[in-house]
Amino acid sequence: MSEFRLSPEAEAELDDIWVRIAHESSGIDVATRVVESITDRFWLDLRPGLRSFPAEDYVIIYRIEEDVVLILHVVHGSRDIAALFGH
Repeated sequence: MSEFRLSPEAEAELDDIWVRIAHESSGIDVATRVVESITDRFWLDLRPGLRSFPAEDYVIIYRIEEDVVLILHVVHGSRDIAALFGH
């Protein structure tokens, strides 16, 4: 894998996470560290097919398309992941 790309949904979800944490913690440094912690895990334990991986209180949902990792969603771990995909 030489690269990854974010779906528009995943990019918006990361933005929302950053804004919420920055607001709740009254600091952009905390929000930036959390989002960086999440994005650092995009490369871990990647295998062909749809996958998920926990990062802090969040779940990264991704799939492999040729030699690109497509990050589909970044959601809070308390969400109903199956419902997100219509199951």
